[in-house]
Amino acid sequence: MAKKSVEARQRKRERMVAQYAAKRAALKEAGDFAGLDKLPKNASPVRLKNRCQLTGRPKGYIGYFGLSRGVFRDMALNGKIPGVKKASW
Repeated sequence: MAKKSVEARQRKRERMVAQYAAKRAALKEAGDFAGLDKLPKNASPVRLKNRCQLTGRPKGYIGYFGLSRGVFRDMALNGKIPGVKKASW
């Protein structure tokens, strides 16, 4: 599991991106790049990192499910993800 401080930072960035989304879009539309520079750095969506929603793990992320590969595997084997089953042929 990721540190709580790392998860908190990520949530803070997500809130900030949502808060400034309309303002960023308006500044981009107007071509005001000096105004964009004055916004907080964490307001940029590029600074967000995909993380597992349960463990906070940044690597092995499966975007469709929002989980890391390990958590996805455990949940799939336990039947907690509908429509997913282990392949065998």
